[in-house]
Amino acid sequence: MAGNDPHLPRGLSRLAAFAVVGAVLGASAIVGRRNAPDPSHPGIRRWYRRLEKPGFTPPDAAFGAVWPVLETGLAVGGYRLLRHPGGLERNAAVGLWLANTAMVGGWTQLFFRERQLGASAAASAAMVVTGAGYVLTAAKVDRPASALGVPFVGWLAFATILSGRIWRDNAAVAR
Repeated sequence: MAGNDPHLPRGLSRLAAFAVVGAVLGASAIVGRRNAPDPSHPGIRRWYRRLEKPGFTPPDAAFGAVWPVLETGLAVGGYRLLRHPGGLERNAAVGLWLANTAMVGGWTQLFFRERQLGASAAASAAMVVTGAGYVLTAAKVDRPASALGVPFVGWLAFATILSGRIWRDNAAVAR
């Protein structure tokens, strides 16, 4: 880290890093919320409830409990990375962090709004790859930021299996 030497490059200020994290995760949350299968979106909710789901599908409440924890880990990790001085590894980690947060919202658009089960399963698998890339790249810059991304990647791996199975079991009735 830059430390107290005024001649070394510094990362974003606390306020700027906080603002970037808030804007990025806020935008992702807005897109995700717009596509949620909850009572405010009855058409999406009906469609989702009609889908055949495997026995290992968590209850709806579990999704509501897991995502805030994962998003908090991403928020803290992104904040920590943004506070580091710019450089190839830091910028790569931030880029992968941005890609993953954008892809979360995009996945909800594909799955819930557009009902593209195959595309959403592929997007989920891509997120496992970019998420693992984020964790590995962030580890070179800030180990706590990297560690905070590990549960996200684990959940994405599970979600990819779940999405693939839902796609397979609902190929004929996806729309």
